[in-house]
Amino acid sequence: MNMSKNNSKSKFKQKQNKVELLLLILYVIGFYIFCIHRSLRLSRGTSFLSSFFLNFLLGLFSYTWSAIFCKFNCLFAADHFSKLRGLRVGWLFSPARLNDASDDQWRNFRTNLPILSLVFGIFTLLANIFRKLFCLRARGMSFLWFFLSLIYLSYLHGACILFIFLIASSNFLLVKIFARAKYFTFLLWIFNLGFLFCNRIYQGYSFSIFGEYWEYLDNFRGTFRWHICFNLVVLRMISFGYDYHWAHQESRFDQEKHIQRCHVCKSGKNCYQILQERNAHMNDYTFTTYLSYLVYAPLYIAGPIISFNSFASQLDVPQNHYSIKEVIWYGLRWVFGLCLMELMTHLFYFNAFATSASWKMLSPMDIFIVGYGVINFMWLKFFLIWRFFRFCSLIAGIEAPENMPKCINNCHDLESFWKSWHASFNKWIVRYMYIPLGGSQRKLINIWVIFTFVAVWHDLEWKLLSWAWLTCLFFVPELLVKSATNAFQAKGALDGFIFRELRAAGGTITITCLMVANLVGYVIGPSGFSWLISQFLSKEGLNVFGFMLLTFYVGTKVNGIRRLYFTLHLVGRTEEKGKGKKR
Repeated sequence: MNMSKNNSKSKFKQKQNKVELLLLILYVIGFYIFCIHRSLRLSRGTSFLSSFFLNFLLGLFSYTWSAIFCKFNCLFAADHFSKLRGLRVGWLFSPARLNDASDDQWRNFRTNLPILSLVFGIFTLLANIFRKLFCLRARGMSFLWFFLSLIYLSYLHGACILFIFLIASSNFLLVKIFARAKYFTFLLWIFNLGFLFCNRIYQGYSFSIFGEYWEYLDNFRGTFRWHICFNLVVLRMISFGYDYHWAHQESRFDQEKHIQRCHVCKSGKNCYQILQERNAHMNDYTFTTYLSYLVYAPLYIAGPIISFNSFASQLDVPQNHYSIKEVIWYGLRWVFGLCLMELMTHLFYFNAFATSASWKMLSPMDIFIVGYGVINFMWLKFFLIWRFFRFCSLIAGIEAPENMPKCINNCHDLESFWKSWHASFNKWIVRYMYIPLGGSQRKLINIWVIFTFVAVWHDLEWKLLSWAWLTCLFFVPELLVKSATNAFQAKGALDGFIFRELRAAGGTITITCLMVANLVGYVIGPSGFSWLISQFLSKEGLNVFGFMLLTFYVGTKVNGIRRLYFTLHLVGRTEEKGKGKKR
């Protein structure tokens, strides 16, 4: 009797969750249709596309929902299209629409994509041919990649590669001499942070500081500022220092225990974690391997960030985590993402609004939509840049951690957002900063140190420090709530319902804070923060703010119920299999 009652309750609960999930999904569809329609109007979309989405919206939803959306739809701001900057002649649609090329990073990457593809295609082809023909291992491959990367850097930085090799050589000597000293980590950080600051303050230095004899080299500074790329080199120099320092100590990594838990390692392959945690052979800590690691061409400009241990081990034996088919499929998915970006920048001019002064004259609803669109644009931009370089590295036989393994719209707390946004940087921070600083025992203090470093590492700007400290300010209550909820155990259906609702409310607040922090850090700056608050405290702004909170609440609920539904579904299938075996 009890078994049948439990089964009927479980089925009823699944049915209830299905209905709730369906209603929430309908709301989400309506929200995105509304955003697309309004964004098209803001970006002067074709009347056909705009009317299509509006008619679809009105036909899909009831009169009440349509009235709500249309109320906001009538509140369009004045036409600010003519004031947008960074729009270029596009190639999609007929007549051709303008393309949003206002973002410097994306414009430079998109423009140089053909030459980058050709260069890395030749480099990876040569590397694979030489590896096969001459059976090259770590030492031979380090010489080869250093030579290929040197050609690449000579074009990028010209004579300024002398600065890179001078600082890198000094760091190598420091590591080799003081690696066993107790104060080594302090020296390593002081040295690298010192050059990080000096490079920015002196804008990459001038050869004239060495005397008039060297001044002529300032005419050969290449096409790309070396001190911008050097931020990533600093992370690699610190990684080499720590990995060499730890190689002289007893390893705390339990390889056998990891293999038992890791499904990748169980299958006979090597996951990234085991490559990183397993100490490289002492013969691999050579000057040539070190230099090839610092300037490894496929990951030099943008990453993803890879530890020295994993790089050295894959120079010796190429990665076996991804098969050839999986690498090809990875590349095809990237092409699909590129097509999506082209469609987005031709239809919606989110970044152009954000970088121009006209966004301050938009209505609160349009500010919300542009802000939401900018964050999604930034996610897709970095997604494409990072995955392109990672794809090139995979072809060369070296696996780097995957940045952005999760879509930004599926991140409902700050911790998961930062773990999935710049995931390789997060792994670097955990290994070389968070754990050495004390780990979870000093979590509330560590986040302030870490985010301040992240802001300074990006650039010496007050708006980035504001972004870092705002993020920490939002992070502290989340950590406290998480520690409380981890101790809480739902004893009944009511407790479970309350827990899910509170979690959705917490996710709503987190997403709002995350959106504000990113807008302050990357778009409006600290000076625009008070203006943004004043806009959303107006009568119209409060309505929009309520709509925004409701939307984020629904998004969090959809993700939570979806996970719960699939968990219950899997549990049900497991129970059915168990019954079948007993029979």
